[in-house]
Amino acid sequence: MSVASDLRAIVTAGVVVDDPDVLGSYSHDDAEWAPYGRPAALVRAATTADVAAVVTYCAEHGVPVVPRGAGTGLSGGANALAGCVVVSLDGMTAVKEINASERLAVCEPGVIGDDLRAAAGDHGLWYPPDPASAPWSTIGGNVATGAGGVCCVKYGVTLDYVLELEVVTGTGAVVRLGRRTAKGVAGYDLRALMVGSEGTLGIVTEITVKLLPARAPERTIAGYFDTVVDAGRAVAAVADAGLVPSALELVDKECLAAVDKWKNMGLSVDADVVLLGRIDTPGSEGDDEAERMRRAFESGGATFAVVSADQQEADALFAARRLAYPALERLGPVLTEDVVVPKAKVPEMLASIQAAAARHDTHIANIAHAGDGNLHPLLITPVGDEAARTRAQAAFDDIIAAALELGGTVTGEHGVGLLKRDGLRRELGPDVLAMQQAVRRALDPHGIMNPGKVFHA
Repeated sequence: MSVASDLRAIVTAGVVVDDPDVLGSYSHDDAEWAPYGRPAALVRAATTADVAAVVTYCAEHGVPVVPRGAGTGLSGGANALAGCVVVSLDGMTAVKEINASERLAVCEPGVIGDDLRAAAGDHGLWYPPDPASAPWSTIGGNVATGAGGVCCVKYGVTLDYVLELEVVTGTGAVVRLGRRTAKGVAGYDLRALMVGSEGTLGIVTEITVKLLPARAPERTIAGYFDTVVDAGRAVAAVADAGLVPSALELVDKECLAAVDKWKNMGLSVDADVVLLGRIDTPGSEGDDEAERMRRAFESGGATFAVVSADQQEADALFAARRLAYPALERLGPVLTEDVVVPKAKVPEMLASIQAAAARHDTHIANIAHAGDGNLHPLLITPVGDEAARTRAQAAFDDIIAAALELGGTVTGEHGVGLLKRDGLRRELGPDVLAMQQAVRRALDPHGIMNPGKVFHA
């Protein structure tokens, strides 16, 4: 009997797949050059009971389990191991509850981020976390990686909104972590531990999230800059001015041109770098904050800065920011960074990225959640150019080292996966690393949950 045959006997009919072509399409996420193997079977789970049955079987037989959402990750966290079972949650797509009085939503892990936002919006509510992949990534994947997004500079990341989780542990038990109440400090916060654990501690099968009231319309402030370092100085100036924007995004001309070539959006920007800020404070106070942000852009060296009166144009620029990564992917393989530094260090970090590009003769475009110091340099290589690939990987390592030297972290929202394991080891140090590995062994005693991810085996 094969693993697939065994699993068919214990889960919902039709959810086990062993077709080689389908297995190939579920074998890896969007991380460039992260290794992966061929799974023994794919289970497109329909219920929590399916997930529990699969994990129980795999624990008994020593078979690795790799959880997966939409496969949009950028660190290799969903990449298959040879002979593993991939458990895909993309078929569990129900929004089970929107509770307007408690301001919460309950959903399955396969729900797309924008779909949850739309469901909340029908009740006059809003789910703030909004990664650039929100139109196609899943809430379960966002929980697994601790995703952030455009609004997180003011409203926080996924962890700040997760109230309660249903989780299948590494032994196959089904548990609930967290609570719906406004307060609660009974025991360790295992809910928070699970967020960002990348499937190494369990598989999330239901998520309860906090919602906020729908917010006021935003004002958009655009600034044009000659260099990324000048734009970084403007980011620091915004922070020094005491402003908390609802968004502050950096995107360079190359990214905008790639999007325009792909989508024909009519973008025309006479600058090498653009900062896009947004203020959602209502009334005259919001008008004042928008003007203060415009002046901060100018003090940072903007060649042009304006509070936009053209909402359509402003929305197009933000849409281009979201589309930058897939647009650049059309030019060749893209290795994506995800480092975070203190806001005051953004100019220095951007200069370090430029230096790494020059040092290793690597083509790097830049996008960033600049308002919270989360930078996403995009390392682009020609198709099939192995020498360029080697240089890009060296630049990738240098960028990680520079972020750590500036008091930063190796990942803000994409997760560690396979690509950042060495960086994580340098960031944490041996004592903290040992603590984290002890937690993992306690919750995954059989060593089957996404093995090799986050930590080296």
